[in-house]
Amino acid sequence: MLLDASRSHLIVVDVQQRLLPAILDGEHLLRRIAVLLQGAQRLNVPVTVTEQYPKGLGPTVGAVVEALPPDAVVLPKLSFSAARDSAIVERLESQGRDQLVICGTEAHVCVLQTALGFRASGFEVAVVSDAVSSRASASVSAACARLIHAGCQWVTTEMVIFEWLAQAGTDDFRALSALIK
Repeated sequence: MLLDASRSHLIVVDVQQRLLPAILDGEHLLRRIAVLLQGAQRLNVPVTVTEQYPKGLGPTVGAVVEALPPDAVVLPKLSFSAARDSAIVERLESQGRDQLVICGTEAHVCVLQTALGFRASGFEVAVVSDAVSSRASASVSAACARLIHAGCQWVTTEMVIFEWLAQAGTDDFRALSALIK
């Protein structure tokens, strides 16, 4: 499956203030998520941000909030899987898009359960390898293996951006390829 911007929806999972300091390579994660958000905004890909129990883990980190497109929606959840939250499911279904591009934390818990839940519901799911992380690298590796085995795609930020673009020589290409260099 190739990603198509007109069929995609970007989900940013639980990049929250009290969790991020414990996450491996948190600054790199934020930079990759920022590129995905800029690509989504430029190419009119809807964005949904989830917050796992914000009362305990705090809100989404400022760097992500500042990079959000104006029409992005931030939704709290208690279930580890966003696919179990009716408000999130309703938002995704209302967009009429069948491809989900997922990034965020933690790879082996909320990202994994969200991806597997939506995959089981019939969505095509791509998890962005360089825009997900956990507290331990072994957890990211384990999540990768399970996701691939379950039929999810394990992609990179560059793969997402260039598949969304589909061709060179456009203003969108020039704007977004500059973010990759």
